[in-house]
Parts: sequence; structure tokens; C-alpha cells
Amino acid sequence: QVQLVESGGGLVQAGGSLRLSCAASGTIFSIGAMSWHRQAPGKQRELVARISSGGDTNYADSVKGRFTISRDNAKNTVYLEMNSLKPDDTAVYYCHALSGGMAYWGQGTQVYVSS
Repeated sequence: QVQLVESGGGLVQAGGSLRLSCAASGTIFSIGAMSWHRQAPGKQRELVARISSGGDTNYADSVKGRFTISRDNAKNTVYLEMNSLKPDDTAVYYCHALSGGMAYWGQGTQVYVSS
């Protein structure tokens, strides 16, 4: 079993920045792709950014140029640097990871961007 614990959410004004972290722990053989998703009230969960085990990244169009995903494989941790935040970025952000053929989700961290 793998546990994912997110941190770094909070309240920020529009134009500000936040950095989310997600640490994996438990019985980890290897972690494949890791990603961040978000879900705003009344909306479906959507992919924000993804990073492969080798470091290849892709982003949702809505966050390109503003968000950066990275990972530290030695620490089994994935990060999401969020800049130029907008009120539309307000959501619960979830970490996702693939390991041993299984998919795991974190509990989510709230990001609120005020106008």
C-alpha cells in the first residue's frame, strides 16, 4: 500500500503563488507517473499536470506557463509550483500516483484564490 499526503494549500490573492507537495510513503517498490488533479465545486475532477518517472511533463491548457510540476524520486515526492494564480484555480488539489500496477490518490488540499 502507498499513502500520498499533500501539503501546501491555502488562501492566496490573485496573482500570488503557492507550492504544493505530495509525499508518498508505505510499501513502495517503484513509483511511475505522478500527477496533480483538481476539483472545483460543482465540477468534475480534471488533470492539471503530469510527470513521468523519467521527468516528461504535460499540462492542462489552462495552467500552461503558470504551473510547473516536478519530482524528487529519492524522496518519492512530487511538487506543483503555481504562479500567477487566478480565482478560477480555486479547487481541491489531489495528488495521484501509479505504483505496482495500482493507482493511488491523496486526500486533497484546498487552494483558494481570492480576487
